Amino acid sequence: MHNFRKLVIWTRSIDLVTRIYQLTNTFPSHERFGLISQMQRAAVSIPTNIAEGSAKTSNKDFARFLEISIGSSLELETELIITLNLKYIDSMIFEDIQNEIIKLQKMITVFKNKLE
Repeated sequence: MHNFRKLVIWTRSIDLVTRIYQLTNTFPSHERFGLISQMQRAAVSIPTNIAEGSAKTSNKDFARFLEISIGSSLELETELIITLNLKYIDSMIFEDIQNEIIKLQKMITVFKNKLE
């Protein structure tokens, strides 16, 4: 078992969740049950699956939860692209958050590969 609180991938994903909540609070209210909800759930899923996976007794099981986290990050990245296309965010904010997501994806992948 791993202590998820000590994992850099978990702390960085918690920071990303905070950023996504702050960002989506600026979106039009008609997106409350659309992109806002979808992006927040995808973002929260990343650290949640890292934490849940850390409790598993085998590295194989933990790696499966890390794959789910990566999938959630890809979902979040897709939704971020949609918000750019809808002009809810500008290209500078988009690039900054997208870079953060991509770095996190790489970090989770490296950690997952070390487990396997």
